[in-house]
Amino acid sequence: MKTESAKGYLNPYVAGVLLGVVLFAAFAITHSGLGASGAISRIEAASVDTVAPSHVDRVGYLAAMAGGDRNALDHASVVMLLGTLLGGAASAIWHRRFKLEIFKGDHVTKWRRLALALLGGAIMGYGARLARGCTSGQALSGGAVLSLGSWAFMFSVFAGAYALAWFVRRLWN
Repeated sequence: MKTESAKGYLNPYVAGVLLGVVLFAAFAITHSGLGASGAISRIEAASVDTVAPSHVDRVGYLAAMAGGDRNALDHASVVMLLGTLLGGAASAIWHRRFKLEIFKGDHVTKWRRLALALLGGAIMGYGARLARGCTSGQALSGGAVLSLGSWAFMFSVFAGAYALAWFVRRLWN
């Protein structure tokens, strides 16, 4: 068995072990797991607090993050999100893989692909906040602590994706 793919990507088993070490370190250092939706909510709260602080103080959801003297950006999840973006970009640049591109099927225009990606991202973002966590937080953090709800969620996500793939596969052929 080869340890690296033809493009030189890290062996998935090694990457999985490294991800486990990072997850353990996140629990040990920040006393919480990994996830992105909380950081995005904090960025949203900070943005609203900049233009309409009185609104933030009246909305309990936003006030819990940015109300009064609280700085919504003063949280480990925001640093983690920023580090993920910068670290991913640095790795791509270092390995000469950084480029802007749009992956799509032959029968889909780039604007339709972008519109559907934006719509799907908005639906996932809304669902993540409604569920009080994103898929990465559910899968990594919840799964790591053997949360039954997280495991049920992830099996449902994969089952739903496989079921939907049958209907949209023609767009990618």
